[in-house]
Amino acid sequence: MEMDAMFSLGFSWVPFLLSLCCILIVTAAIGRRRHHGQLPPGPTSLPIIGNLHQVLGEMPHICFSRLAKTYGPVMTLRLGQVITIVVSSPDMARDVFQKNGIAFSGRPVPDAIRALGHNECAMAWLPANQKWRNFRKIYMTELFTSQRLNANEGLRHQKVQELLSFVSKCSATGKAVGINQVGFTTTLNLLSNTILSTDLVSFESKSSHEFKHLVEKIMEEAGRPNLADFFPCLRVIDPQGIRRRMTVYFKQLHAILDRHIEQRLQERGSRSITNNDFLDALLGTQMDRDSMKSFLTELFYAGSETSSVTVEWAMAELLRHPKVMARVRAEIKEVIGSEKEVDESDIAKLQYLQAVVKETFRIHPIAPFLLPRMAESNVELGAYTVPKGTRVVVNVWAIGHDSQVWPDAQVFKPERFLDKEIDFRGRDFEFTPFGAGRRICPGIPLVYRMVHLMLASLLQRFEWRLPDGIKPETLDMSEAFGILLTMASPLHAIPVAL
Repeated sequence: MEMDAMFSLGFSWVPFLLSLCCILIVTAAIGRRRHHGQLPPGPTSLPIIGNLHQVLGEMPHICFSRLAKTYGPVMTLRLGQVITIVVSSPDMARDVFQKNGIAFSGRPVPDAIRALGHNECAMAWLPANQKWRNFRKIYMTELFTSQRLNANEGLRHQKVQELLSFVSKCSATGKAVGINQVGFTTTLNLLSNTILSTDLVSFESKSSHEFKHLVEKIMEEAGRPNLADFFPCLRVIDPQGIRRRMTVYFKQLHAILDRHIEQRLQERGSRSITNNDFLDALLGTQMDRDSMKSFLTELFYAGSETSSVTVEWAMAELLRHPKVMARVRAEIKEVIGSEKEVDESDIAKLQYLQAVVKETFRIHPIAPFLLPRMAESNVELGAYTVPKGTRVVVNVWAIGHDSQVWPDAQVFKPERFLDKEIDFRGRDFEFTPFGAGRRICPGIPLVYRMVHLMLASLLQRFEWRLPDGIKPETLDMSEAFGILLTMASPLHAIPVAL
């Protein structure tokens, strides 16, 4: 009886699977005819799966970089049903970001981001329409203007001092510090105070680890290879359960935000005083509550990890290169001294520290592909035509590791930035870790201040060494790929107070 039931159940799937295969084959054939003769070169693709067999199982940014050496700086890959153009040179990046910035301002949305309709209220995933412009205006006027950033300088200083206080306790007991974890806690509390006027976590409670785990899960699912993205017809069944898991994570974050929004609404109803924070600014708009939660969710998961990941990679490289560590610490001592606390006004004077941060961005870009673009119309890209609706990714990791662009590209050498005027604000297309053009990351000014302030303060107050048994040359520098490029093995280092 059970065998009959199992056979019947299995047989009932046969028509569905046959129909699915037919749909995929027909769709792939139509796609090949539609794009034939227009697209840039690329590796030969197989029926149905395209080039998926060539890219799965390897770090995508490394795989795409390797393929580009054969097929050129603008290359076509067929990932399932999806045509993807991969750009791997500064000149082609300029064409995408600047020359054709409007045409390439669309955004393909991963199925994971569709959970709870998040893509409809997250600025990074909206098309460049009026809603996107409204959201960006809120960001730029309420968070990232020079006036707002200067007004919050005291808050940033306070959060860094709390970081140093915690590290001092670890130093007194000889305890190793999780660099990413403490950087995350510092940045998250900075954001939560800016947005909600309160700390969300603390250094010595489980809440920080739990919140970080939640953010990491969101980033992991968003960056996970998803069959529903390669074969959009599979979205209805969510074959890997990625969107279902993402829904759970978003709901958990929404619940935290919902409590704060409800509390603020009650406070506003009982008194006329406002906190003058970002939540008050949002409550003064026409944004509905669900949209507000999605809007804030994006800000927390995107903003809390960026600075901490960069500080972790920078510290790892400094621990691997003691001479570089010694030079940057000597600069801090010469410019600031050992008694005065590091101020943001000191950053401009720390030229070698800035070079260390730039070199970290070059060799360990936060987002190796940035976020994908989509052609809003047929676009000429070099000698080729990119059809409307085609996905385009710029492999900034490949550009940063190209020996023709960067001599000794695999070597961590901050000195290269002392000899040239180049920054990461989107003007130099060989170095765009935050993108460029109209969709450049709006949070660059905050990341710039926090990364330099945290790094300079940690290096001024403490010497750092690796735990016993780990030598600089054996430190695990392997990567974990996702939307953000993180260290596969989180960095722990022992602080020694000066």
